[in-house]
Amino acid sequence: MTRCDVLVVGGTHGNENNGAWLVDQLRDQPDLLETAGLSLALEIGNPEARAVNRRYVDRDLNRCFTPDLLNQEGQELEPQRARKLLALHGPTSANSCRVALDLHSTTAAMGCCLVVYGRRPADLALAARVQGSLGLPIYLHEADAAQTGFLVEQWPCGLVIEVGPVPQGVLDARVVRQTRIALETCLQQLAAAREGRGQDPHSLVVHRHLGSVDLPRDPRDRVAALVHHQLQRKDWQPLVDGAVVFECPSGEAVLLQQGQGEAWPVFINEAAYAEKRIAFSLTRREVWSIDPSWGEALEQLMT
Repeated sequence: MTRCDVLVVGGTHGNENNGAWLVDQLRDQPDLLETAGLSLALEIGNPEARAVNRRYVDRDLNRCFTPDLLNQEGQELEPQRARKLLALHGPTSANSCRVALDLHSTTAAMGCCLVVYGRRPADLALAARVQGSLGLPIYLHEADAAQTGFLVEQWPCGLVIEVGPVPQGVLDARVVRQTRIALETCLQQLAAAREGRGQDPHSLVVHRHLGSVDLPRDPRDRVAALVHHQLQRKDWQPLVDGAVVFECPSGEAVLLQQGQGEAWPVFINEAAYAEKRIAFSLTRREVWSIDPSWGEALEQLMT
């Protein structure tokens, strides 16, 4: 069995063109990326969906990495693709990768950020060290039974690099540039971990997922109000109960009433989440002390 250091995936969603375009360019011109001496496997996550400029064909590929979908032999395209990616580069494959970095873009005003799923020590170490270098916000997604099966969870370590806002299907030089900088920084930190010279920041700032909020609906289950203009493009900015979040056709404002205390919204009005009945998600901003075991886990993985 041979091992590859990092799997880089673009186009997990077929209409998120920027990460996929970057992967194409890196295949043709490897010198475009400073890999810090790491070996990379480059993949387009969902080439069929990309060919038709759709998020997916049968179902969201980035929700297909669940045990039930991976273990059944269905005919839907995305579960088949999930199984193939694992067969090509998964931990037990002939060309296994230690780390997966999944490149995404969003229509929401998220800037350049990282998404971490759960609290695996190596994930937290990598996210903390990238945050210490670039100052990127981190969305910690956990404890949400309605949203599971993410690609990076199937590798020993994995992060999502998310950049926005950019419309679906649109290439944007700014988004590509920010994606590449974040990717190169991840690789630099992984190489430093392999060499035993990684440095942890003083703390880790996370925005921990609390839950998601749907648009108001009428008795016939139709959308009855829109994201208010005062909330639009205000990702990563705090809200409290009583804040204006939705606007009715009459102009009447709908106020936030979650009882969560101060909460920080993310993925506000993300186009792809309408089908998931998510107008935005709420997070709690937390500052964590660095646990030395995180870095030890990352260094052990990389050596």
